[in-house]
Amino acid sequence: MVGIIMGSQSDLAIMEQAAQFLQSLDIPYELTVVSAHRTPERMLDYAKTAKDRGLQVIIAGAGGAAHLPGMVASCTTLPVIGVPILSSNSIDGWDSVLSILQMPSGIPVATVALNGATNAGILAAKIIGSTNDSIAQKLEIYQNSLEAKVLSTVDEIKKIHPNHYG
Repeated sequence: MVGIIMGSQSDLAIMEQAAQFLQSLDIPYELTVVSAHRTPERMLDYAKTAKDRGLQVIIAGAGGAAHLPGMVASCTTLPVIGVPILSSNSIDGWDSVLSILQMPSGIPVATVALNGATNAGILAAKIIGSTNDSIAQKLEIYQNSLEAKVLSTVDEIKKIHPNHYG
């Protein structure tokens, strides 16, 4: 099971992308709001009880100062994937990216691209798939579908812009 948390409801549209990917592989998840700054006790409780609730990975999305992923990682031994979110109080999102990316030695947070919740869902599935053959097989089918999708566009583009490469 995967925990998906975010700093505020305004992050929901982005974080639902991780949930949608997990749903597509039938991976159970829970999704809720846990603010590092506005609900610190809730954040501590969430992180400290995550493993006992059956979570294997936590995806934490946050904008602005983006302390949620790192603070959660400091309170659990589970892998944490941080999703920096472009928030309304940010100029370009770099504050969130760097807040999650620049963790001190000993408290790692895997970090995906700005608003990259789909990739966070994929990475969580890969972590679980490393010990779950059923999930690994579903990921292989998913990755093969990406290749098929790209190759299907080759013929379409070739009709408009001829080339000699297969």
